[in-house]
Amino acid sequence: MADAGSRSIPVRNPRTGGIDFDLQVAGTADVAAKAAVLRANQKAWAAMGLAARSAVMARWLGEVKKRAAAIAEADAEDTGGCHTSYLQGFITMGNIGGWLEDASGALAKATCSGPSKAVPSVEVRTQFVPYALCGVISPWNAPMMLALLDAVPALFAGCAVLLKPSEVTPRFTGPLFESVRAVPELAAVFDFVTGDAETGKAVIDNADVLCFTGSVPTGRKIAVHCAQRLIPCYLELGGKDPVIVTASADLERATTAVLRGAAHASGMVCFSVERIYVDERIHDAFVARLIEKAKAVRLNTDNPRAGHLHPFTFAPQADIVRRHLDDAVTKGAIIHTGGQVEIHGGGLYMRPTVLTNVTHGMLIMQDETFGPCLPVMKFRTLDEAIELANDTTFGLTASVIAGSEAEALPIAERVNAGSVFVQDTFLTFAKNRTIGTNSFGFSGVGGGSRTGPEAILRFVRRKALLTQHGAPADIQNDHHLHGGLAKGTNP
Repeated sequence: MADAGSRSIPVRNPRTGGIDFDLQVAGTADVAAKAAVLRANQKAWAAMGLAARSAVMARWLGEVKKRAAAIAEADAEDTGGCHTSYLQGFITMGNIGGWLEDASGALAKATCSGPSKAVPSVEVRTQFVPYALCGVISPWNAPMMLALLDAVPALFAGCAVLLKPSEVTPRFTGPLFESVRAVPELAAVFDFVTGDAETGKAVIDNADVLCFTGSVPTGRKIAVHCAQRLIPCYLELGGKDPVIVTASADLERATTAVLRGAAHASGMVCFSVERIYVDERIHDAFVARLIEKAKAVRLNTDNPRAGHLHPFTFAPQADIVRRHLDDAVTKGAIIHTGGQVEIHGGGLYMRPTVLTNVTHGMLIMQDETFGPCLPVMKFRTLDEAIELANDTTFGLTASVIAGSEAEALPIAERVNAGSVFVQDTFLTFAKNRTIGTNSFGFSGVGGGSRTGPEAILRFVRRKALLTQHGAPADIQNDHHLHGGLAKGTNP
């Protein structure tokens, strides 16, 4: 059923600049109706157990494989032809396949079964109870990957999932949910709604747990809304990720790693390198080589599969990047490459932009830029470099590149970030299926990890079932009540 006065949103194509998609806005009644169906179906989904759910998810994996090419094309149309978009079918297959292997072990590791250490006559067992309905509000960068990073483990855990994609990048839902509808048991508990902020609010109003990836301003609003409902929320709110390059670092290795870390996906990645601190002894040589490599990077204007950098997915983001650059130049920064928003075929592009003479009084060293910008700043001592790296409200990832791992590790241990990449940048994908992390500052809110096998635990509540195998305590003789807790004492 549709709300009275239903409306639509025009969606811009990032490559052409034209409007080529009409997005229907789900009203509050639409969202509530879908949520009610999912919630009702979730009971059977949870009751079937992990093994049966895994069998269903394995069938879904097969359906995704059939549509891998279509999924890639839709994601690329959403983003403007990001290189990662063309891998989305395979990334999704890896996501589902990874949880097929990891879900059981992750839950088993968190299970307790045996006598209480405090009261040995009591046996303790764990029960995992999934949240009935998980709401996922996903961003416009890497739209499908970041939506499923939360949705897939939630489904394995036994939740139903209601997804609201960004209104900027909704096209991927077409082929994705074709694959979902091909698996009826999954379609009963996994659905989506489209719309703007009002639709997102309605998702929160109907969810039991909420996952959001996006900006700090929007994240604040979502956190307040979830708090008003007293439901848990998991927020990933971006980063301003630093890299420290020491005097002993290999210049070829360092410049290659930094350029990719900053410019991949046109810098529109939450863990992109956005602040570059280089020892003053190698600063000039580092900058010279970085400029050479930056100038060799191509735009994908002629062929989205061939170039390195795609257009700004979200047109207003180009204005944010331009504002950061203008502020930096006004305050004394020097732009050596790029720096201009170029229009090609209606798309808005920017080449890798190397800046020097930057300071922490500039927006480009404080606020998330989310563009292919490489601001380089000198440091004299390692203490100064670490202080600069930690001078941020964010703390998602960071990098340290030195002459050796032995030199880099002690530096990495002092940087405040959920993940610190040593001798490289952009290693976030290496965390998947391996390790969970907790971000610092504004970058991560809600506790729990989004990566690693324990990520599934965000979507369940752990109950303790305690069985007394001995005699119950007698209130008239209750000095025995805490016998196991107070050994050797005489109350």
